[in-house]
Amino acid sequence: MSFWKPGTVAPGSTLDRDTENETTEAVVAHAEKQYRHLTLTQQRERLPVFKLRRELLYLLEKYQTVIVVGQTGSGKTTQIPQYLMESGWASKGKQIACTQPRRIAATSVAQRVAEEMNCSVGAEVGYLIRFDDQTSDRTKIKYMTDGMLFRETMIDPLLTKYSVIMVDEAHERSLYTDILIGVIKKIQKKRPELRVIISSATMDAEQFHGFFNTNTTRDPSKDTATIISLEGRMFPVDILYVDKPIVDYVEKCIQTVFDIHMKEPAGDILIFMTGREEIDKVVSEVYERGKTLPKNSLAVMPLPLYAGLTIEEQLQVFEPTPKYTRKVIVSTNIAEASVTLEGVVYVIDTGFVKVRAYNPKTGMEALVVTPTSKASALQRAGRAGRVKPGKAFRLYTEETYNTLRDTSIPEIQRSNLAPVILQLKALGIDNVLRFDFITPPPAELMTRALELLYSLKALDDVGRLTIPLGLQLAEFPVDPMLGKILLASKEFGCSHEIVTIAAMVSVQNIFIQPAKVPREVIHEARRKFWVEEGDSLSLINVYNAFINKGNKSGKWCHDRFLNFKALSRAMTIRLQLMKYLKRFDIPLVSATAKYPKTAEGRLAASQDVRKCITSGYFSQAAIAEPDGSGRFRTVRDGVLLQIHPNSVLFNRNPKCVVFHEVVETTQAYMRDLTVIEPEWLAELAPHFYEYKKT
Repeated sequence: MSFWKPGTVAPGSTLDRDTENETTEAVVAHAEKQYRHLTLTQQRERLPVFKLRRELLYLLEKYQTVIVVGQTGSGKTTQIPQYLMESGWASKGKQIACTQPRRIAATSVAQRVAEEMNCSVGAEVGYLIRFDDQTSDRTKIKYMTDGMLFRETMIDPLLTKYSVIMVDEAHERSLYTDILIGVIKKIQKKRPELRVIISSATMDAEQFHGFFNTNTTRDPSKDTATIISLEGRMFPVDILYVDKPIVDYVEKCIQTVFDIHMKEPAGDILIFMTGREEIDKVVSEVYERGKTLPKNSLAVMPLPLYAGLTIEEQLQVFEPTPKYTRKVIVSTNIAEASVTLEGVVYVIDTGFVKVRAYNPKTGMEALVVTPTSKASALQRAGRAGRVKPGKAFRLYTEETYNTLRDTSIPEIQRSNLAPVILQLKALGIDNVLRFDFITPPPAELMTRALELLYSLKALDDVGRLTIPLGLQLAEFPVDPMLGKILLASKEFGCSHEIVTIAAMVSVQNIFIQPAKVPREVIHEARRKFWVEEGDSLSLINVYNAFINKGNKSGKWCHDRFLNFKALSRAMTIRLQLMKYLKRFDIPLVSATAKYPKTAEGRLAASQDVRKCITSGYFSQAAIAEPDGSGRFRTVRDGVLLQIHPNSVLFNRNPKCVVFHEVVETTQAYMRDLTVIEPEWLAELAPHFYEYKKT
């Protein structure tokens, strides 16, 4: 194609992916069926890691830390813990831990390994994720999120029940992976017998080796860490670049689909976009333009893939491609990871990704579209080389590729550190500034986090954890602001409502937006749950309707464009949070029970709930601009924000709101809003605000 300039050939590699998007357990399980026609033993023995089994076990005997470099599909996640168990590392009551940055990976891998070991999940193999513990006294291999293993250090600071800890996908540099690595290094000094395996991509292996190797002499025989490399299974991928920068990558993406479709041999196309809106636009356009193709050509079948879809919609991408058809899968970076999409031969890479970034100047976390890294670009290209040689079409120039960062910015350098600092202090690490980080976070992030914790009264004047509030906040498996309103619900007499809100904002994608249903129809269905006090109170309506009128039914959710799986998870989370409230002697009471069942009573109950929310989210308050533009300005830092179009309050005119999070696309949007009175800020946070009437 004249439009494309050939680049290098990429063999593909396991590299960085953003933790923002998740797919479902069913999707990953379905994707693993590629080799199911072989027996389980044959499947295990054909994996590249099998050839190095003896070497791996030998190195683990000799070194405290082994860094394993391996591509996606090499089998390290499922096989290494089994090799360890088979060679006796899980005897004498010890366990083998394998951490994952994502819940989905922990659950799906545990299911796969349990199948290989012919046991049920929760027996010899189990998993532990936030609000879901599928382990027992029999469990020998435990897959868990990195955050959950870090939380275990609060109960058992030396992690004494583990003989080996495997930190998987460490190159992703998720927030808790980085913190966990620092804590494990401290534990190794006290427990030299503890073995650590770090699974990483090539680019980060040397950095991990330097961090864990405590040998200060020049004698390599005294090294405490080593690196072993596994080969992967990849076909060559031709990389093609655009000749000059493009203005509209969404339109160019659609054109490229039809360029490939008309000029290249059979094979499915995988497109990487940043989010739902772009994906829906591309799917819709490809579908419409596909109708004008000549009758004797292959048909195109565009399919979306992102976390907000139903399981059925996600599974469509894994179904075999119909005859005389080419699948066009339009995905977020869900597909950048280890999910194998059968038949993909062509990848279109827009060069952008949506990441969560925290701005210490404004104290706000936002989802921001940003250029991808070289590591991610290679990972994306590798998707085309899983089943046969392929081509990757990059919608940017080779010069642009050369200017990209080598790897994505570690999450610890772009996150709100308040939850982590709170937990480190609960662990007894008071001087967090001297903690051994593999990549130290910027001082501004540390300062802002300490300020927030102090304003929530979790830290005292000298930076020590307050008792009982600070300790209780550290124990809650939610962010500190959410933990604060759960604890404050005792004072406001509305724990029933607050625990529901906390459970609902802890799950993603309560509302489903099917591409084929008109927006007006979806909007009308949602309006039935809305209350004018904002999204948080509307979420209570959704939950109560699901439990009572909906009778916890999947069909009821489907008819109202609600995510049944997310609501079911909210139920589980709510039960778990109630256990914490019970432990902290917070009675489960409803605000509505205190007042008569009248309009005034409802308003008084609503006021108690909203005041309680304000007591934790006071730092995220915004006041409407006086010009009537519908824009808001944050009270503390004066940042201009808009109400998210999906909010209950969109096109309404509240005077003052607090928000749960900010999402940045074309503009900065507030999400999960609650209408408040401005004077409540000074009343509930006098140490933070002063109220002056004008």
